[in-house]
Amino acid sequence: MELTVYLAGQIHDDWREQVKQIAKDKNLALHFVAPQTNHDLSDDIGEHILGEQPSAYYKDDAASSINNFRTQVLMQKSDVVIALFGEKYKQWNTAMDASAAITMNKPTIIVRPPSLIHPLKELSNKANVTVETVEQAVDVLAYIFK
Repeated sequence: MELTVYLAGQIHDDWREQVKQIAKDKNLALHFVAPQTNHDLSDDIGEHILGEQPSAYYKDDAASSINNFRTQVLMQKSDVVIALFGEKYKQWNTAMDASAAITMNKPTIIVRPPSLIHPLKELSNKANVTVETVEQAVDVLAYIFK
């Protein structure tokens, strides 16, 4: 059995590579998908496909439609969602993706530091599991195979 895991969260550091390496070290049968991690491509995809837009508002709107489409397709095909909330970056996309996963009834693991317990309490309550580190999230997935 192989599980597909959608890795929701900010795209500004290598946390996804850390998750993949931990899973590889544990020899877990996991396939990973994620939002577009090329920030420039994510911001510009609307204009790449639809052409130049008349203002920044329309550029963002066009990119958002295509990015949301991509996320929906990949998340629907996923077995599990890990949503990482970190300290450093704004978490709008992570919150949106975690909420979408929960609404789709996808098994969801939220990773959040202790400082975000209060602001994420309702979302954590709706998720299946909430942990504090990516290592713990992978351990939860490893338990499926035991």
